[in-house]
Amino acid sequence: MGTGVETMSVPERLHGYPGVAFGGYVAGLLAARVADADAVRVDFRRPVPTGTAVRPVAAEGGGVSLLDAADTLLAAASPARAPGGEVPRAPSWDEASKAAEAFRADPPQGQADCFGCGLDRTPATGLRLHCGRVPGRDIVAAAWTPGPQLAGPDGMLPPELVWGALDCPGNAAGRLLDHRPAGAVTAALTARLLRPVPVVAAAGGGGGGLISYAWLLGGEGRKYTAGTALATADGELCAVAEALWVQPRG
Repeated sequence: MGTGVETMSVPERLHGYPGVAFGGYVAGLLAARVADADAVRVDFRRPVPTGTAVRPVAAEGGGVSLLDAADTLLAAASPARAPGGEVPRAPSWDEASKAAEAFRADPPQGQADCFGCGLDRTPATGLRLHCGRVPGRDIVAAAWTPGPQLAGPDGMLPPELVWGALDCPGNAAGRLLDHRPAGAVTAALTARLLRPVPVVAAAGGGGGGLISYAWLLGGEGRKYTAGTALATADGELCAVAEALWVQPRG
């Protein structure tokens, strides 16, 4: 790729499916390179491999393209309008805790060892966004206490992990609210980050934890869209997103 050309590589531990980089994390890395945008949309064209050097390059309109060694387009980030529509009220910490416990007790078949929602991840090795259905409401949610190892030097959750917290809940919405099969992938993710997210505060559990939740917006055939949000334990929004999910052919 030549001297002086910026490259990056996503470690295998940060995978969604084995060998494929976790979409929310990649989206967040690219979004950070889009300047002066209220919201950013990231479109995935091909799976981004883990453990392989890839190259972010400036694109027209202030966007960023992610290319592999053969200059194949893997993903593209661009300024976007903020996700529209009304954001449902966040569930309470107790509701989100019970939903996550229900998911862990009876997870849907085909659950992957994903950095975002893998059941065998620890607070230090994954986000553990185990979103279960909230009784009486058409949303899925998880009460979440990020491990202190996930904090950046400033004690905040890095933006790419905030993006990560907006990814997997959309998959859970499809699985649990629309009976979608396992194996769907994030085709596009549009997000707006509203405020910094302190990890130290989240370590306090119910008094200062985070709630990640999602709801369905529509779907047809192999595709569906979901809204996702990250909120504090008292319901203050930290970030909102809209995701397009696609079930691969075959």
